[in-house]
Amino acid sequence: MRRFAIIGHRAQSSGKLPLSDLASGAGRMDVLIRALMASLMTSHGFRKDSEIILHLWGGPGPKRRLKIVGNEVTGLHAEERSIAGQIAKVLREPVPPIGSWTKRSSGIYDSGGSIQETIREWGDSTIVALDANAERLWSDNANIPMESNPHSFELIDEEELTVTGIDIGFILSDDQTLNLDDYDGIIRRSIGQTWLQGHMAIAICHFLIDEGVSLNL
Repeated sequence: MRRFAIIGHRAQSSGKLPLSDLASGAGRMDVLIRALMASLMTSHGFRKDSEIILHLWGGPGPKRRLKIVGNEVTGLHAEERSIAGQIAKVLREPVPPIGSWTKRSSGIYDSGGSIQETIREWGDSTIVALDANAERLWSDNANIPMESNPHSFELIDEEELTVTGIDIGFILSDDQTLNLDDYDGIIRRSIGQTWLQGHMAIAICHFLIDEGVSLNL
């Protein structure tokens, strides 16, 4: 499974979401929505082996987490305002207790909590915090294969879905620094010296896993 935790330090966590002002009034919710689209969507569908947790920390009220599960979600369209409308419905609801996931619609779950709850829930997954100043995510001798040999992929047998391969989680923050020094076992890796926008970084992570590039984990 491929997991992505996106931190929105200013992202609105409750109340009426201003659909016409996602960049400013909603605390850069537009950035999180683009990250969501890059995490879950391909040209013609959803990645069934991917899920994302949006961390909404901008208030009002307690921090909120939204989890979108690729093999369950329906009704999302590759358009920012449409996705914002789905999020807006959730933000009108009370924030659930920390650690308790409430299903809001098909494949969309709602919970309280911060990054520590997400790290705990990811269990034995390899967790990578993207950091432009760290070692590269790919190995020294890595190359791009001429034929795709993905590290993670989905198998559908008689309509039953099975995800096989790597179990990895990526943590990406917005333009504010996220301190992860107190968490053991997190690997810091870079996808280049240039600080890319979150949705671009996610696309590169997918590309490396899709093609089977040797990873430095």
